[in-house]
Order: sequence, then C-alpha cells, then structure tokens
Amino acid sequence: MTARAARPSTLWYNLGMADESLTILVVDDEPAILEGVAAYLAKQGYRVLQADSGRGALSLFEKERVDLVLLDLMLPDIPGEEVCRRIRARSRVPVIMLTAKVAEEDIVGGLALGADGYVTKPFGLKELRARMEALLRRASDGAVPLAAAYTFGGSDLTADFASGVFTKRGVDVRLTRAEQRILALLVHHPGRIFTRDEIIDAALGGEDFTGFDRSVDAHIKNLRRKIETDPRHPAYVLTAHGFGYKFGGGGSGGGDGK
Repeated sequence: MTARAARPSTLWYNLGMADESLTILVVDDEPAILEGVAAYLAKQGYRVLQADSGRGALSLFEKERVDLVLLDLMLPDIPGEEVCRRIRARSRVPVIMLTAKVAEEDIVGGLALGADGYVTKPFGLKELRARMEALLRRASDGAVPLAAAYTFGGSDLTADFASGVFTKRGVDVRLTRAEQRILALLVHHPGRIFTRDEIIDAALGGEDFTGFDRSVDAHIKNLRRKIETDPRHPAYVLTAHGFGYKFGGGGSGGGDGK
C-alpha cells in the first residue's frame, strides 16, 4: 500500500438535513472512493460519516448513531472482516462490504461474519445506493447482538458460520457455499421474509449469480434435506407462501460463538 499525506481520519458531511435523516458510515482507505461515495450520499440526503481506517470506523461507530455501514475489506490497520466481526458483536446494523476480492471463499467468509451483502469494485454509485436502500427497507429495529455460532432445538441443529461446521443431531452435515450463505442470511434475520430476488441479491451475489430465482428453490430443497428432521414439514427454513422464505427456529448464540 502506497504512503500518502496524513489527513484527518474522519469527516462528517452534513448538507443541512434534519437530525432524523439516516446516517451512513463509509469506511475506505482510498481517498477517491471514500470522498466520492460520501459526497454522493450526502447529496441524496443522508448524513454521512467517513473513516479511512478500521480504528477510525470503530471509534465513530461507538460514538455515533449509525444506520448502515459501507465497509472496505482492505484497510491499513484492522482488516475489514475484523471490523465487521466487532460491529456484529454488538449490533445488527446493516453492513455492506466493498471489496475487490471476488473469490467465493472471501464472499462466504464475509457473509458468515454477519455482513448483509457485498459490492465488488469498481461499482456504480446508483447500484450502491440501490443495494443500500434495499437493506435499509428490511433492516430490523434496534441493535441486537449476533453470534458466529448458534444452537437450535436443544442440540438438534448447530450452525457455526465462522468455522463452517454444521451438525444435525450430533452428526456433521456438509453444506455447499450457496447453502451456507442462504442459511446465514436467514438465521441472522429470524422471522424476516426474504423474496427469491432478495436471497439472490444478499446471499448469492446479486447480478454476479448466474442462476435464476427458481435456483433458490433448489438450494432451499437441498438445505432442508440436510438440516430438517422432516424436510416436507420444516421447522427451520420455512416457506412464506406467495412471498419467499424465512427462518423459523429459535436459537441461542454467545459472544464466543457457543
């Protein structure tokens, strides 16, 4: 990473919007992206906080009310994945990762940590805004702690998204990358209904996913076959007829993932 002149690590844009306008935290160490995205969102009426480091981002997140985080993965001090993990330890605020990493394992890893979506660089500002607004529309009220690992139905089903280990009645089950993404999305938003298009966008990479919406049904069918006691009468991955899918299992998770 090339050195550059020192400058303030954070900047607040405010175009005179009301106090109740949504606050977006933009985190990126590339000045052109950081300032360009911040200026664009401010013009759209958002209150924008800006940080060019992981420490700066976490400091702002502690002090300010934040409604959504745009988070670069490659930061100069703390990796974006670690910043996401720390945010997720205390909040369900939507997080979109901004990344030049397109490998499937990087995307799965980010979603497993609790990211709600990702946008690959380079990206269009209108596309970014559309992704943000889709997440904000379905964002839950309040900040609810998340965990990397969950246990459902006593010990009937365990899901450790950090390690990629899943068990059904004590027996390991192997989930594909797509199945892990879908399960992470549903588990992290219990009771919320996701349409097929939303699952494709948030869990399967949006327009980078080469399938079509009925492919989601195939992934759901395979996922149920692996984690449900009776796939025809599921307890966890439920169908909201005419709408999509949601997670129906109560569960527990802890700060250490157990």
